[in-house]
Amino acid sequence: MYTISFRHEYNLLDIQWQRLFDLAGVERYAAELVDRFRKEGFTNGYRLRIDMGACSVQPVQAAAAIHERLAGFQRASRIAIVTASAITRLQVQRLMTQPYLRIFDTAEASWDWLTAPDAVAAA
Repeated sequence: MYTISFRHEYNLLDIQWQRLFDLAGVERYAAELVDRFRKEGFTNGYRLRIDMGACSVQPVQAAAAIHERLAGFQRASRIAIVTASAITRLQVQRLMTQPYLRIFDTAEASWDWLTAPDAVAAA
């Protein structure tokens, strides 16, 4: 359903969603994410990429549950969402309003922005 990777050399939490979530899947995902984040020693200011390219728009209940369940999660300094779907983009923009979020068509396109020094990424 998903893959969670911690790339310490880039201070990057790299997540891939492969399928649609149901409510039980949301709870497993959120619990694993919170637990592994703590164990990996990540803190506020990390960079986050969520690649949604392998799945379509999430069911409304699942998207709302993910948003609610992770509302208090540690704050990233940059968030890159990867999707070429116009509908998924709209869902992301409705739920994730952080000014440090960008949406990209491909994971490769997000890489330069995610790994750029702070001054370059802000421009």
